[in-house]
Amino acid sequence: MSQVHKRLDDEIVRRILSQYDLKQLILPIALAQLGLKRSQFFALLAEFRENTADFSVSYKREARKLITDAAEEKIKAELLKEKVMIEDKTLPIKWYNYSAVRDTLKEKHNITVSVPSIISRAKAQGFYIPRPEKKKHNHEVITNYPGELIQHDASHHRWSPYVEAPWTGITSIDDYSRVLLFGDLFEHESSWAHISSIESICLTYGVPAKYYLDQHRIFRFVRNRDAQSRFFNYQKFTDEVDPQFKQVQKELNIDSTYALSPQAKGKIERPYQWLQDRVVRRCSKDQVSKFTEVREIFRDEVSRYNNRQVHSTTKEIPMMRFEAALNQNRTMFRPFTIPKPFESTKDIFCLRTTRTVNHYQKISLHNLMFDVPSVRPGQEVNIRIRPEPETGNAEIRIWHNESLAATKVILLKDLPQVHL
Repeated sequence: MSQVHKRLDDEIVRRILSQYDLKQLILPIALAQLGLKRSQFFALLAEFRENTADFSVSYKREARKLITDAAEEKIKAELLKEKVMIEDKTLPIKWYNYSAVRDTLKEKHNITVSVPSIISRAKAQGFYIPRPEKKKHNHEVITNYPGELIQHDASHHRWSPYVEAPWTGITSIDDYSRVLLFGDLFEHESSWAHISSIESICLTYGVPAKYYLDQHRIFRFVRNRDAQSRFFNYQKFTDEVDPQFKQVQKELNIDSTYALSPQAKGKIERPYQWLQDRVVRRCSKDQVSKFTEVREIFRDEVSRYNNRQVHSTTKEIPMMRFEAALNQNRTMFRPFTIPKPFESTKDIFCLRTTRTVNHYQKISLHNLMFDVPSVRPGQEVNIRIRPEPETGNAEIRIWHNESLAATKVILLKDLPQVHL
């Protein structure tokens, strides 16, 4: 409390607080006499009211807790594991993470020790690498509401030293609160994986106003880059072709803006670095090699980031900041409704294509034939493909003139261009 105990004795502080409680002293004078700010004064007043008889402002230094020999050994063992990871050049680990060591000691060994204590031992035992001075970045929050801007990206890494293939982490972060509204690990990156993320957000929180994306072909068609693909018309200009992800956004009236460089995506890149660092460390120490186990760790670290970490920019726990704004009805999320004439979320969060009905009132899709008896030959139909990776199937929903003309369930393996 601004060193009140050094300026005033207990008796004077008690008298000022008592006079304020008895309405014999107005707040500005009480603040001036104690030399405190409003928040400090009311915190001190709460302590006084809770225990008036034994109230004291005298500073009491707690007895220093000694770290046992067993705890010292555990600290050294965890630091040694960190060193092994840093020396493995195939892993994206360059520095010691003493906060992660602290968390591991607490969660696995029930040992509570401060980060400074760990650092002091690391330096004494040679487990320390000085970090270069960080480059300055603009860490300001540029939005005023949850849902105003969602920063979305993917990251390809070997998430465990015990697997050879890189997997893809996909996350979506709310710019205002810094909550990771979506975070999951996929064996392969695909349009469907990204569409799954936007589905999760819309059905859980509502429809956001805008997405901030990079220039990846999943998000944006760029003429001189994507023209080599046989799926695009060479005469089309940038943004004249809508990738699958963008088609979903347009149907939900979600705007997009695109980063011009990797540096411009700093707010989403930093959480990725945090996740990558934590997940790789845990997988390395626990010798995790199965995708399902790595994915579980990934999701657990997303939860830790959202619910337990104080963000360096906002100085708040992301989920607490997010929920506080929602409780005040300060949000730009719109309630999700299925756009007419569609009937199901399967018609919105899906892959899209078109076909022309032949003379036999059939259409062909990847060598599969479907009857559409209600549509005349020569008419175009809109096909909505809803993959279901859990079952290995896909539902085909065929629309014409704002009506559902036919549905069919097929095997996913019969859609070779859909990688899930």
